[in-house]
Amino acid sequence: MPHYITLTFRDCASTYGLPEDALHELADLGWLRVRQPAEPEPLIEDEADHLARLARLHHELHLAPEGIDLVLSMRRRMLQMQYELMRQSARTAQLEAWIRRHPATDAD
Repeated sequence: MPHYITLTFRDCASTYGLPEDALHELADLGWLRVRQPAEPEPLIEDEADHLARLARLHHELHLAPEGIDLVLSMRRRMLQMQYELMRQSARTAQLEAWIRRHPATDAD
C-alpha cells in the first residue's frame, strides 16, 4: 500500500536534496501531486517512494526535470505494456484451454 506524505516545497527540497525550482518544474510537468491549501505556500502530497525515485533520478543520473519527465513517461508506458502482455497471455491461456476441451470434429 502506498505511503503518502505531505511536505512544503522547501521541506521536500531539504529532505530529498532536490532544488526547489526542479520540484516546481516537476509539479508543472504533472509528476508531483500538489495541494493548494488555504496557506500561501502549496504543499506536495505524494508517495514517499515516488519522491525517492525522483531524487535518485536527479542525483544518480544527474537528470534535469525534462530528463526525469522522459524517463518516467517511458516507465509508465513500459508498465502499461507489461500489464497488456499479462492480460493477453491470460486470454491466450483461456482460449487454449477451451480448444483442448472442445476438439474439432471432421464432418465428411
